[in-house]
Amino acid sequence: MILAGAHLILPDRILRAGHLRIENGLIAEVSANPITPLPGEEVTALDELYIAPGFIDLHIHGALGRDTMEASSEAFDTICRHHAGGGTTGLCLTTIAAPLDPLLAVIYAARDYRLAPPHGARLLGIHVEGPYFSPDKRGAHLPSMLRDPDPAEWRQLLEHADVITQMTLASELPGALPLIQALTDCEIIASVGHSNAWDDEVAAAFAHGLRHATHTFNCMSSSRRRGPYRAGGVLEFVLSEPEILCEAIADGRHVSPTLLRLLCRAKGIDGAALITDATAGAGLPAESHFMLGEIPCVVRDEVALTEDGTTLAGSTSTMTRCVRNMVDLCGLSLIEAVQMASLNPARALRLDQRKGRIATGMDADLAVLTPDLAVQQTWVAGQPVFSR
Repeated sequence: MILAGAHLILPDRILRAGHLRIENGLIAEVSANPITPLPGEEVTALDELYIAPGFIDLHIHGALGRDTMEASSEAFDTICRHHAGGGTTGLCLTTIAAPLDPLLAVIYAARDYRLAPPHGARLLGIHVEGPYFSPDKRGAHLPSMLRDPDPAEWRQLLEHADVITQMTLASELPGALPLIQALTDCEIIASVGHSNAWDDEVAAAFAHGLRHATHTFNCMSSSRRRGPYRAGGVLEFVLSEPEILCEAIADGRHVSPTLLRLLCRAKGIDGAALITDATAGAGLPAESHFMLGEIPCVVRDEVALTEDGTTLAGSTSTMTRCVRNMVDLCGLSLIEAVQMASLNPARALRLDQRKGRIATGMDADLAVLTPDLAVQQTWVAGQPVFSR
């Protein structure tokens, strides 16, 4: 197939009225000039539309009332189909703080689900968020589910390193450092989050391999007094350390435009990855009620809240909304905002030799966008999985 006449968002420029050839699920040719079709080859005109590399969401819990913790192919299908409508071609389904058995059930279900052809965004793996959190920064996670890392437990999780992409934990907890080292050894992203650590405690985790920060600004400590002196927290450490990739929920609610601009100034374009942190409320009408684990939640003011309205319970966003916000609220170029949603997360997952860029030989995971950045089509491995 040839996709003709679209503006191609490349890593260093926008190729106006460019052309793509797709063969066997890969990008076979990128050209500024029309590509002569082979006999029987289909040509699709996409004049005045944009083609971006498909977005990769490292942190997503659910959509349309369905949740990762259901550990079922039906739930996974609903979530992956919904987020394909936001230009997402690959995602990491994310757990909540829970006992070991439900976490393992999600992992087993994901292993089976990945064997089938994708019907929406491709499931890249499981992000284990919790249960090793600080009670002071738990967010919308039940305090009864929080605990310190126990090798007898986490070693059972790490047996599934081929499915787990990331684990979020508080770096200050007793037993956290050996776990971070083990995650690093298994090539699983060790990410600091839901943490009340001091900066020196995060520095110790960094020495053991921590290179990632979960939903930066949300549920993490910041500068405060330590006795008579002022010291940094998680936030200051991750913003100041160039090797740490910082996630950001750019829905315009979790993090204000000022803080998003601060993130861009501190980390540069290479140092941040956009996420939705979407929960089961994504795609539901305002005032819809849903559950996050055992916590009743509601969709309100374009976010998800606990039912009493006091705590954020993830977002209702899509990745294309996050990209648009980085352009509109932070003044980024479209190239820069797209990189934060595609190439940067692909690098974090060590998939950047296959995904995250429009280039010959890369996976044909693509988001077709209107000039105002609405998603018209989404392609995974050269196959359409969403069309508006």
